[in-house]
Amino acid sequence: MYVCNCFGVTEAQVQQHADSGACTPRQIASACKAGTDCGSCVRRIQAILGRGAYPRREPADQGKQVLTGLEELDEAA
Repeated sequence: MYVCNCFGVTEAQVQQHADSGACTPRQIASACKAGTDCGSCVRRIQAILGRGAYPRREPADQGKQVLTGLEELDEAA
């Protein structure tokens, strides 16, 4: 099945690049141009990479308590 109609890139090709280490849509684009023309395939590429529509990010304060504005004011006093 084609993922990128603009460049004729198949799902198997995207998966092969992912298996070779490409882990972002930008890295896939560098490897095979998929996603660099009209962009309609980027969400499909993200799904193949297991990322959904948005990249997963670790919280900046992992393991720390996140303070609300009121708690920060209490601590400053």
